[in-house]
Amino acid sequence: MGKRADPDKFTVTKEALLPGLFFALFLRWCVAAYPYSGYKKPPMYGDYEAQRHWQEITVQTQVSHWYRNTTQNDLQYWGLDYPPLTAYHSFLIGLVADWLDPESVRLFASRGYESDQHKTFMRWTVFLSDLYFYVTAALCICIDAERILGKYHSNVFKRTDIATTFFLLYPGLILIDHGHFQYNCVSLGLFLWASFFIIAIQNDTLATICFVLALNYKQMELYHALPFFIYLLRKCFMCVPNKGRFSHIIHRFNKLAIAVISTFIIIWYPLLNSWDDVFQVLHRLFPVKRGVFEDKVSNVWCSANVFIKLKYVYNNEEMIRMCFLCTIMAALPSCIDFFFRINRKKFVLCLINVSLAFFLFSYQVHEKSILLVAIPVVMHMPEDPFMCFWFLLVSTFSMLPLLLKDGLLIPFLCTSLIYLSFYSIILKLSNKDAGILSFLNADTVYKAANPMANHNSVILKLLSTNFFFSLQGMFWLGLGTLLVEPPPRYPDTFPLLISMYSCLHFIFFLVYFTHQQISLPTCLPIKIKVKKN
Repeated sequence: MGKRADPDKFTVTKEALLPGLFFALFLRWCVAAYPYSGYKKPPMYGDYEAQRHWQEITVQTQVSHWYRNTTQNDLQYWGLDYPPLTAYHSFLIGLVADWLDPESVRLFASRGYESDQHKTFMRWTVFLSDLYFYVTAALCICIDAERILGKYHSNVFKRTDIATTFFLLYPGLILIDHGHFQYNCVSLGLFLWASFFIIAIQNDTLATICFVLALNYKQMELYHALPFFIYLLRKCFMCVPNKGRFSHIIHRFNKLAIAVISTFIIIWYPLLNSWDDVFQVLHRLFPVKRGVFEDKVSNVWCSANVFIKLKYVYNNEEMIRMCFLCTIMAALPSCIDFFFRINRKKFVLCLINVSLAFFLFSYQVHEKSILLVAIPVVMHMPEDPFMCFWFLLVSTFSMLPLLLKDGLLIPFLCTSLIYLSFYSIILKLSNKDAGILSFLNADTVYKAANPMANHNSVILKLLSTNFFFSLQGMFWLGLGTLLVEPPPRYPDTFPLLISMYSCLHFIFFLVYFTHQQISLPTCLPIKIKVKKN
């Protein structure tokens, strides 16, 4: 039970939760009214067309041809490049689309299909997927976090209504899924459910199944694989009785192995008739020939490419090896610390650090992959609100060039300002002495999060100053992108400046969160259920 605080400030009621929940859902619909990726841009259109085309392919062709180049399935035109669960999801949506509007999934004839009715249908599929997978998982995580502390506690950021609103108002996910058009909410929702079963329920089997499902929806969930693997493996060797020690370890390990293997078999079985089918799907999931990056991504390789043209110096195989080594080296400190000093708070920090290392250094990174880092950061926000909020702003800003291509400037500005305003309002409510610009003051935030803690005022002032200048940089770069015509010889000047600017921030955050994890003491024991004979 946490320390009792002023009930007028911290009492959580259903009436306080529902407005934030409904507003977050309403905001999604507002963003969905704007254009999507590839709107009226033939011949390839964009991600909206890719999702529609996958529905067409899965409904109109046999399963064995979904990942193969055939006369009915031209892989050069948005061929399936996500794992089987994405294909099954497209198939189910395609069946409904075929029933409501057969023209939208007619083979070949439906390419570039754009109608108001179909757009509404597609937006509904994202909205319901978001509600079913992501929103429910976020709500459960936030409810459990406050349940552990008690109803009256001093950390305003751990209130269920506030924590849930921060989860659901994060601009990056709203803009990409409901604006740009994707289904990241499904894989990220499954990832959150897996994390919930570890943090709250401590049911390793259900956590394993949910994470395997997330991995089989989008292969980018490999960003989160190492922390899950380390946690589950390390737990097999913890609190084992002296009598029958080896058998207990084997029993736990086999239980998890069976969950992983059986889930993979169930998901992949309909697609696979031979080893050639396996390699074909894997070839589609990991297209190494595309190069180390495509568009301007806020990672190390895209920034380094300004000074050293990587594709002229290294071939793909060399870049893959280099990316692999750099990623492992960047993630290693966090993984080693988590393995030897394991607890559940370190689990979330390890997720942040490893996924950020993957984003910064791994091969074939997309700008949207920053969402895989942002969601663990939102999970950690009640523990470190100032730094997490700063990261979430930068992560959204890093996707600005992509959002501008889709005509999502107004949604970007509105969702970002709403998030900034909500954050400032919470600080104002939690600290009556805070001014209207209290979000610029790290000391104010840390006192709101934990009034009893002692903070280094010098470090907090330094962070506040850096945050102020960081906002200034984002403002002027954004304004330059909108108003300044780049030189004809360098048309990508501002997207490249944004990616490099964001990359510097992400390197700083990797160092910061790694230090936070290593500095955190091992104080939370992990409960292990041991069956008594």
